[in-house]
Amino acid sequence: MSYTVETINDCTKKLVFNFETLDLTAEIKKAVKQKQKTTSLKGFRKGKAPLSMVEQVHGPQIESEALNQFVQNQFFDAVQKEELRIVGYPTFENMNYDEGKSVKFDALVEIFPTVEVKGLDKITVTKETVAVSDEDVTAMEKNYLGSKAEMKEIEEDVKLETGHFAVINFQGEKEDGEKPENMKGEEFVLEIGSGQFIPGFEDKMIGMKKGEKKVIELSFPTDYHVEELKDAKVKFETELLEIKQKMFPDFTDELAKEFGFESVEDFKTKTKANLFSQKEREASEKLHQEILEKLIEANKFDVPASLVSQQEASLKEDLSRNLKGQGFNEQMLGEYFEKWAGDLSEKATFQVRSGLILDNLAKKYNVEASDSDFDAKIEEMAAGSGMEAEQIKSYYGSDAKLKGNLMYAIREEKTFEKLKEEIKVK
Repeated sequence: MSYTVETINDCTKKLVFNFETLDLTAEIKKAVKQKQKTTSLKGFRKGKAPLSMVEQVHGPQIESEALNQFVQNQFFDAVQKEELRIVGYPTFENMNYDEGKSVKFDALVEIFPTVEVKGLDKITVTKETVAVSDEDVTAMEKNYLGSKAEMKEIEEDVKLETGHFAVINFQGEKEDGEKPENMKGEEFVLEIGSGQFIPGFEDKMIGMKKGEKKVIELSFPTDYHVEELKDAKVKFETELLEIKQKMFPDFTDELAKEFGFESVEDFKTKTKANLFSQKEREASEKLHQEILEKLIEANKFDVPASLVSQQEASLKEDLSRNLKGQGFNEQMLGEYFEKWAGDLSEKATFQVRSGLILDNLAKKYNVEASDSDFDAKIEEMAAGSGMEAEQIKSYYGSDAKLKGNLMYAIREEKTFEKLKEEIKVK
């Protein structure tokens, strides 16, 4: 054996290769044939030059390619012999090549760590009790009726409160006296309690009356997305022009039919069931998060840096898409990711650890996601979204990556169900 294996940590190995005698004949022949296909020499059509001439003209390059092929072959042969489950690509170091005679090199490679989940019998978690109230159903009813509601001014002498809509003029002023145009609004409609403005603005408007003017003094949040406004003190000259409220029509059977239900009673029954399913999912997700946190705390092991980097890149991609939808430009994205780099890395590491733990448990429980599981998940998604099952199935079926991600999620769900049989769930 012309190599030795050194353990750097749980998920990093170094393969040290030493070939005191070297024969690259086979690799050179292969490299010459590959080079012949793309070589154009005077007097010969492309790809038709004699092998001897190709080797003579491109000798140094061919030797380099042959050596590279030799190194790759030796590395992957060793990986197979050692049965290493490698992650990503190796890093080759300390290359020492004596032309045509000998070669030494190291290959640093990450592997999937050996995970043996322990301490299941000591884990205790609590699942939230799920219930749907009449207020929850009423709130959903208002969501449906929102498109039918009319905005009407309140004529009575009332004070502004949460839930009202304030029609306002405002102008922001910075500490240096500057009054930026992007901090100005005329006849702007603001729902009090919506959190649309910076924290504190809407709270300080509560109690104002129509026609009243007020100077509202605030500080922008520390994590505000515009760098120059972070922690900046500002005052807003504010005038309340009108107080409005949404007037909702009565929810009748006719309106219920417009929204795809048979009647008001049918709406209430189905909405209550959907809300219960939604809350049940949220409670399960929270429970699963708690289980993972306790499993990670009880099972310490190194994780491959390359897997963490890949997961972090994926998180950044998803987050960038969402932030761009909120109006972030590239500069703002850069500032955001610089500020929260530590949190993203921590989240990515947690997800990699939890994924490795769940994969170990799935194998322990012989859990796999089947086609019938896929079909059942599609039906569940259709029931919760109101979409046609075939439409959802077509969406996932058209993209192998999307379907793969869904199958992975199904496997994790089934693993959690098995896991909850072994731990204490209150």
